[in-house]
Amino acid sequence: MSAASQYREIASVIRARIHDGTYRRGSRLPREEELAVQLRANRVTINRALRVLVAEGLLRVHRGMGTFVYELPPLPRHAAVRHSREHRERGGSGGALATELAELGYTLRSDNTVSPGQPPTHVAEILGVDPETDSVIVRARHMRAIPSEGTREVPIQIATSYIPRAIADGTPIAERDSGVGGISSRLAELGHAQAEIEERIIVRPPTPQEATFLQMTEDQRVYEITHTGWTSDDRPVKVTLYVMPTYQWDLRYRYPVD
Repeated sequence: MSAASQYREIASVIRARIHDGTYRRGSRLPREEELAVQLRANRVTINRALRVLVAEGLLRVHRGMGTFVYELPPLPRHAAVRHSREHRERGGSGGALATELAELGYTLRSDNTVSPGQPPTHVAEILGVDPETDSVIVRARHMRAIPSEGTREVPIQIATSYIPRAIADGTPIAERDSGVGGISSRLAELGHAQAEIEERIIVRPPTPQEATFLQMTEDQRVYEITHTGWTSDDRPVKVTLYVMPTYQWDLRYRYPVD
Protein backbone atom coordinates (compact mmCIF):
# COMPACT_ATOMS: atom_id res chain seq x y z
CA MET A 1 0.00 0.00 0.00
CA SER A 2 1.38 3.44 -0.92
CA ALA A 3 1.95 6.09 1.76
CA ALA A 4 -0.85 8.20 0.26
CA SER A 5 -3.27 5.26 0.32
CA GLN A 6 -2.27 4.33 3.87
CA TYR A 7 -2.97 7.70 5.48
CA ARG A 8 -6.34 7.89 3.72
CA GLU A 9 -7.20 4.38 4.93
CA ILE A 10 -6.22 5.28 8.49
CA ALA A 11 -8.30 8.45 8.29
CA SER A 12 -11.25 6.29 7.17
CA VAL A 13 -10.78 3.95 10.14
CA ILE A 14 -10.68 6.79 12.67
CA ARG A 15 -13.61 8.52 10.97
CA ALA A 16 -15.68 5.33 11.23
CA ARG A 17 -14.78 4.99 14.92
CA ILE A 18 -16.02 8.52 15.55
CA HIS A 19 -19.29 7.86 13.74
CA ASP A 20 -19.94 4.55 15.50
CA GLY A 21 -19.16 6.02 18.93
CA THR A 22 -15.91 4.17 19.60
CA TYR A 23 -14.35 7.61 19.99
CA ARG A 24 -17.09 9.64 21.68
CA ARG A 25 -17.80 13.27 20.95
CA GLY A 26 -15.65 15.43 23.21
CA SER A 27 -13.29 12.59 24.17
CA ARG A 28 -9.53 12.70 23.79
CA LEU A 29 -8.10 10.55 21.03
CA PRO A 30 -5.32 8.08 21.89
CA ARG A 31 -1.87 9.61 21.45
CA GLU A 32 -0.20 9.32 18.06
CA GLU A 33 2.24 6.73 19.41
CA GLU A 34 -0.66 4.55 20.59
CA LEU A 35 -2.53 4.94 17.31
CA ALA A 36 0.62 4.02 15.40
CA VAL A 37 0.84 0.75 17.32
CA GLN A 38 -2.89 0.01 17.05
CA LEU A 39 -3.10 0.76 13.34
CA ARG A 40 0.35 -0.57 12.39
CA ALA A 41 1.62 2.64 10.88
CA ASN A 42 4.37 5.14 11.57
CA ARG A 43 3.71 8.43 13.37
CA VAL A 44 4.17 10.49 10.18
CA THR A 45 1.32 8.60 8.53
CA ILE A 46 -0.86 8.90 11.66
CA ASN A 47 -0.20 12.63 11.87
CA ARG A 48 -1.12 13.10 8.21
CA ALA A 49 -4.38 11.18 8.71
CA LEU A 50 -5.25 13.26 11.78
CA ARG A 51 -4.67 16.50 9.85
CA VAL A 52 -7.23 15.34 7.28
CA LEU A 53 -9.79 14.80 10.04
CA VAL A 54 -8.99 18.15 11.65
CA ALA A 55 -9.65 19.84 8.29
CA GLU A 56 -12.98 17.97 8.10
CA GLY A 57 -13.93 19.29 11.54
CA LEU A 58 -14.11 15.85 13.14
CA LEU A 59 -11.10 16.51 15.38
CA ARG A 60 -9.64 19.54 17.11
CA VAL A 61 -6.16 19.98 18.55
CA HIS A 62 -5.80 21.48 22.01
CA ARG A 63 -2.18 22.50 22.38
CA GLY A 64 -0.53 20.79 25.33
CA MET A 65 -3.51 18.53 25.98
CA GLY A 66 -3.93 16.40 22.87
CA THR A 67 -6.33 15.75 20.00
CA PHE A 68 -10.05 15.63 20.77
CA VAL A 69 -13.12 14.49 18.90
CA TYR A 70 -15.10 17.61 18.05
CA GLU A 71 -17.93 18.01 20.56
CA LEU A 72 -20.87 18.78 18.29
CA PRO A 73 -22.05 16.74 15.33
CA PRO A 74 -23.20 18.75 12.29
CA LEU A 75 -26.29 20.77 13.17
CA PRO A 76 -29.26 20.46 10.78
CA ARG A 77 -30.46 23.77 9.36
CA HIS A 78 -33.88 23.29 7.75
CA ALA A 79 -34.14 26.50 5.74
CA ALA A 80 -37.70 25.89 4.58
CA VAL A 81 -39.20 25.68 8.09
CA ARG A 82 -36.85 27.46 10.47
CA HIS A 83 -38.29 30.94 9.89
CA SER A 84 -41.93 30.07 10.47
CA ARG A 85 -43.34 31.95 13.46
CA GLU A 86 -44.39 28.73 15.20
CA HIS A 87 -40.87 27.33 14.89
CA ARG A 88 -38.90 30.37 16.01
CA GLU A 89 -41.20 31.14 18.99
CA ARG A 90 -41.54 27.55 20.25
CA GLY A 91 -41.11 27.37 24.01
CA GLY A 92 -40.71 31.14 24.31
CA SER A 93 -37.46 30.98 22.35
CA GLY A 94 -35.58 34.05 21.11
CA GLY A 95 -35.35 32.82 17.53
CA ALA A 96 -34.95 29.88 15.17
CA LEU A 97 -31.44 28.86 16.24
CA ALA A 98 -32.25 28.91 19.96
CA THR A 99 -35.27 26.68 19.24
CA GLU A 100 -33.23 24.25 17.14
CA LEU A 101 -30.43 23.93 19.68
CA ALA A 102 -32.84 23.42 22.57
CA GLU A 103 -34.51 20.56 20.69
CA LEU A 104 -31.08 18.94 20.23
CA GLY A 105 -30.19 19.32 23.90
CA TYR A 106 -27.93 22.36 23.63
CA THR A 107 -28.17 25.85 25.07
CA LEU A 108 -27.46 28.89 22.91
CA ARG A 109 -25.18 31.64 24.14
CA SER A 110 -25.19 34.73 21.97
CA ASP A 111 -22.98 37.78 22.51
CA ASN A 112 -24.92 40.61 20.89
CA THR A 113 -24.14 44.16 19.92
CA VAL A 114 -26.87 46.41 18.55
CA SER A 115 -26.34 49.91 17.15
CA PRO A 116 -26.89 52.14 14.13
CA GLY A 117 -24.26 51.56 11.49
CA GLN A 118 -23.22 51.49 7.86
CA PRO A 119 -24.09 48.37 5.84
CA PRO A 120 -21.67 46.67 3.44
CA THR A 121 -22.14 47.88 -0.13
CA HIS A 122 -23.91 44.75 -1.37
CA VAL A 123 -26.27 44.80 1.62
CA ALA A 124 -27.06 48.48 1.01
CA GLU A 125 -27.87 47.68 -2.62
CA ILE A 126 -30.33 44.97 -1.57
CA LEU A 127 -32.05 47.15 1.05
CA GLY A 128 -31.94 50.34 -1.04
CA VAL A 129 -30.18 52.37 1.68
CA ASP A 130 -27.08 54.58 1.79
CA PRO A 131 -23.86 52.60 2.43
CA GLU A 132 -21.99 55.72 3.57
CA THR A 133 -24.25 56.75 6.44
CA ASP A 134 -25.65 55.01 9.53
CA SER A 135 -28.69 53.95 7.53
CA VAL A 136 -29.35 50.61 9.25
CA ILE A 137 -29.59 49.02 12.67
CA VAL A 138 -26.79 46.46 12.88
CA ARG A 139 -27.39 43.42 15.08
CA ALA A 140 -24.09 41.50 15.37
CA ARG A 141 -24.21 38.14 17.13
CA HIS A 142 -21.37 35.75 17.97
CA MET A 143 -23.04 32.47 18.83
CA ARG A 144 -21.92 29.43 20.83
CA ALA A 145 -23.59 26.14 21.72
CA ILE A 146 -23.26 24.68 25.21
CA PRO A 147 -23.73 20.87 25.27
CA SER A 148 -25.84 19.36 28.04
CA GLU A 149 -22.77 17.44 29.22
CA GLY A 150 -19.48 19.27 29.62
CA THR A 151 -18.69 22.92 30.00
CA ARG A 152 -16.85 23.84 26.79
CA GLU A 153 -18.75 26.38 24.75
CA VAL A 154 -18.49 25.58 21.05
CA PRO A 155 -18.58 28.54 18.63
CA ILE A 156 -20.99 27.75 15.81
CA GLN A 157 -21.69 30.89 13.80
CA ILE A 158 -21.48 34.65 13.37
CA ALA A 159 -24.70 36.34 12.26
CA THR A 160 -25.00 40.04 11.43
CA SER A 161 -28.41 41.47 10.59
CA TYR A 162 -29.10 44.78 8.88
CA ILE A 163 -32.54 46.41 9.13
CA PRO A 164 -33.34 49.85 7.66
CA ARG A 165 -33.60 52.47 10.37
CA ALA A 166 -36.83 53.71 8.79
CA ILE A 167 -38.29 50.42 10.05
CA ALA A 168 -36.26 49.68 13.18
CA ASP A 169 -35.73 53.00 14.99
CA GLY A 170 -37.70 53.25 18.22
CA THR A 171 -38.74 49.58 18.16
CA PRO A 172 -37.49 46.44 19.99
CA ILE A 173 -35.48 45.64 16.84
CA ALA A 174 -33.07 48.38 17.91
CA GLU A 175 -32.73 46.94 21.43
CA ARG A 176 -30.34 44.24 22.62
CA ASP A 177 -33.18 41.85 23.48
CA SER A 178 -35.70 41.89 20.65
CA GLY A 179 -38.06 39.49 22.46
CA VAL A 180 -39.64 36.11 21.78
CA GLY A 181 -39.22 35.03 18.18
CA GLY A 182 -36.49 37.56 17.47
CA ILE A 183 -36.52 40.34 14.91
CA SER A 184 -38.60 38.37 12.39
CA SER A 185 -41.52 38.36 14.83
CA ARG A 186 -41.05 42.07 15.53
CA LEU A 187 -41.03 42.85 11.80
CA ALA A 188 -44.33 41.00 11.43
CA GLU A 189 -45.89 42.94 14.32
CA LEU A 190 -44.79 46.20 12.70
CA GLY A 191 -46.51 45.34 9.43
CA HIS A 192 -43.41 44.13 7.62
CA ALA A 193 -43.98 40.38 7.71
CA GLN A 194 -41.56 38.43 5.56
CA ALA A 195 -43.40 36.45 2.91
CA GLU A 196 -40.40 35.11 1.05
CA ILE A 197 -36.82 34.26 1.98
CA GLU A 198 -33.84 34.27 -0.39
CA GLU A 199 -30.47 32.76 0.50
CA ARG A 200 -27.28 33.04 -1.52
CA ILE A 201 -24.45 30.78 -0.41
CA ILE A 202 -20.73 30.84 -1.10
CA VAL A 203 -17.89 28.81 0.43
CA ARG A 204 -14.68 30.64 1.33
CA PRO A 205 -11.79 30.68 3.81
CA PRO A 206 -12.57 32.48 7.08
CA THR A 207 -11.04 35.90 7.71
CA PRO A 208 -8.48 36.01 10.54
CA GLN A 209 -11.09 37.49 12.88
CA GLU A 210 -13.67 34.85 11.96
CA ALA A 211 -11.11 32.04 12.34
CA THR A 212 -10.19 33.27 15.82
CA PHE A 213 -13.75 33.29 17.10
CA LEU A 214 -14.83 30.10 15.33
CA GLN A 215 -11.58 28.34 16.30
CA MET A 216 -10.88 27.27 12.74
CA THR A 217 -7.67 26.26 10.98
CA GLU A 218 -6.41 27.63 7.68
CA ASP A 219 -7.50 24.41 5.92
CA GLN A 220 -11.13 24.80 6.93
CA ARG A 221 -13.87 26.74 5.16
CA VAL A 222 -17.03 28.67 6.05
CA TYR A 223 -20.41 29.08 4.43
CA GLU A 224 -21.27 32.73 3.89
CA ILE A 225 -25.03 32.97 3.55
CA THR A 226 -26.67 36.21 2.44
CA HIS A 227 -30.19 35.84 3.79
CA THR A 228 -32.80 38.35 2.62
CA GLY A 229 -36.38 38.66 3.86
CA TRP A 230 -38.93 40.02 1.39
CA THR A 231 -42.47 41.22 2.14
CA SER A 232 -45.51 40.20 0.09
CA ASP A 233 -45.17 43.40 -1.95
CA ASP A 234 -41.56 42.48 -2.81
CA ARG A 235 -39.77 44.83 -0.40
CA PRO A 236 -36.54 43.69 1.26
CA VAL A 237 -36.77 44.46 4.99
CA LYS A 238 -33.88 42.49 6.47
CA VAL A 239 -30.53 41.12 5.36
CA THR A 240 -28.56 38.74 7.58
CA LEU A 241 -25.04 37.62 6.78
CA TYR A 242 -24.28 34.23 8.32
CA VAL A 243 -20.70 32.95 8.62
CA MET A 244 -20.76 29.26 9.53
CA PRO A 245 -18.09 26.51 9.57
CA THR A 246 -18.95 24.09 6.78
CA TYR A 247 -18.19 21.09 9.01
CA GLN A 248 -20.61 22.31 11.70
CA TRP A 249 -23.73 22.68 9.58
CA ASP A 250 -25.92 20.37 7.52
CA LEU A 251 -27.81 22.72 5.19
CA ARG A 252 -31.20 21.34 4.17
CA TYR A 253 -33.59 22.84 1.63
CA ARG A 254 -37.01 21.46 0.74
CA TYR A 255 -39.51 23.24 -1.47
CA PRO A 256 -42.50 22.38 -3.69
CA VAL A 257 -41.92 21.65 -7.35
CA ASP A 258 -44.34 23.05 -9.91
